[in-house]
Amino acid sequence: MPRFQFERESRTPSSESFTVMSEDKEIGRVDIHFGSDVASATICMPEDFSDSDVQDLIGEVDERLVMSAHPFREDFVVTVWLGRHAGVYSEELEEESVEELDGNGLKE
Repeated sequence: MPRFQFERESRTPSSESFTVMSEDKEIGRVDIHFGSDVASATICMPEDFSDSDVQDLIGEVDERLVMSAHPFREDFVVTVWLGRHAGVYSEELEEESVEELDGNGLKE
């Protein structure tokens, strides 16, 4: 059974963005860009993830997201950021709406 779930946030002809979920909790983000023969990704995940956790997530991203969309790629290059969620920022949100957001960018 897969350890991670992926919820698509956006898609363009050459890229996709996903929220990474584990046990129904948002834990990170994956942005994938597809070139003609190389796929590249930026993965943001919690700072307490171990090397094994990082490798597991990269493996699932490759198998479930990259290979299904770009099966004939020659390489998959991944940049990993370990850190914490700082919030969601938008010019369109009114000040009172921003104040209602909790630390995960969700309305309280």
